[in-house]
Amino acid sequence: MPGHDIPEPFKWDQSFTTLYAQIDEEHRGLFDGIFNCIKGNNQGNLDALKGKIAAHFAYEEGQMQGKGYSGFAGHKEAHDDFQHKLQGKGAPLSTGDVKWAKEWLVNHIKDTDFKYKGQLD
Repeated sequence: MPGHDIPEPFKWDQSFTTLYAQIDEEHRGLFDGIFNCIKGNNQGNLDALKGKIAAHFAYEEGQMQGKGYSGFAGHKEAHDDFQHKLQGKGAPLSTGDVKWAKEWLVNHIKDTDFKYKGQLD
């Protein structure tokens, strides 16, 4: 994946908009979830992030399937890989794990999610 600038502080901004209100709102929650893991690097925040990730991926994948999105299989594979790796993590997260999660989310939205813009209507 090409690298995009990682916002600091780590917060969602308009450059991440997919133009789908619920997806954008859930993406805000993922940014907040990772930020909370940085601020309070404990199991409660990590478990909350894992829950937000699972719920968001399920919703987004449902939208893609419901609209017959042609990129679904590869997109789901990226989700599954991230989720599998995240599930194996425990708190406190290492600096490298935090960096990985931040970079993955930013690049996934801008390089993978943006491919479905205009295709889920």
